[in-house]
Amino acid sequence: MLGKLDDYLRFNEAALSLRSQRQTVLASNIANADTPNYKARDIDFSSALQGALARSSGSASGPLRTTAAQHFPSPPQAGGTLPDGTALQYRGVVQGAVDGNTVDMDVERNQFADNALRYEAGITLINAQIKSMMAAIQGGS
Repeated sequence: MLGKLDDYLRFNEAALSLRSQRQTVLASNIANADTPNYKARDIDFSSALQGALARSSGSASGPLRTTAAQHFPSPPQAGGTLPDGTALQYRGVVQGAVDGNTVDMDVERNQFADNALRYEAGITLINAQIKSMMAAIQGGS
């Protein structure tokens, strides 16, 4: 029973978790807007969500792994990773700065607001899922 409940909520749970992590990365970019040589980073949300869903479901459709010494290893991620293994990428330079900082506050604020809005939409979707489950358990309203 709990397995089916987990399956039912897995997508939105993974999406909210990634949105939360992305918000932290974007906030870090904004906080370091005046730090010399700081490179703005972000998450490729679509591929990160696919990876998170593959990891959480334990399916064979997850990322490919090397199984023999002749296989080529995955290229290293340029921007590092988050604790869950989500790859961080450097944001492209929109307007260069003399001090080497690549944070564009207009882009960061826009991405921060967009991510926050999508996070709120995700919470609304989970609330709707829970309400529909409660209605089914209680036999309708």
